[in-house]
Amino acid sequence: MTRPPKPTPFYLLIGAVSWPLVRLLFRYRAYDRENLPGSGGYVLAAGHVSNLDPWALGIALWPRRFLRFMAKSELFWWPLGPLIGAGGGFKVRRGRADLEAIETAVELARAGHVIAMFPEGTRRKKGLRKKFQPHAHTGAARIAIEAGVPLVPAGIKGTNGLARLERWRVRYGAPIETGDDPAAATELLMTAIRELESSL
Repeated sequence: MTRPPKPTPFYLLIGAVSWPLVRLLFRYRAYDRENLPGSGGYVLAAGHVSNLDPWALGIALWPRRFLRFMAKSELFWWPLGPLIGAGGGFKVRRGRADLEAIETAVELARAGHVIAMFPEGTRRKKGLRKKFQPHAHTGAARIAIEAGVPLVPAGIKGTNGLARLERWRVRYGAPIETGDDPAAATELLMTAIRELESSL
């Protein structure tokens, strides 16, 4: 899990195939990429509106960086599980403190990978009562602090409008000052995420 952060062949293939689709069909735009660290690992955190959010976050980094993300354990069935793994995903069990997933993320970040996190823990969806309601968790900040890597906020818009071919937009913010308090860092992170979303 801690090999050098080189994208898998499957990851590179998906990026090559999907880039023209995302760029032309969804009119994808990524703003302020200069805020992303040029090297080393970091945690990239955003609000969660669609299962396509990791794609929108990561395509702007392709093919240089390998975006790693936590995926709910229910998705790891054959043949989807191996594909998710090759695409950068690793398991997390929602609704409990999955220390193994946190430790894996810390190891990957220290090894130079980019870790995509969605602090709310589940997708926002209007008009639907969900078992796990979205609210900010401290996992992203904890990983960044423990790994000693930057915590970078991002705002995403449009990924939940697939049927309408809504335009995909992503804006990357400046790294958050994490200090050593995950709760305080999470408050700053969520404020930055909301500001980035409102700017799109």
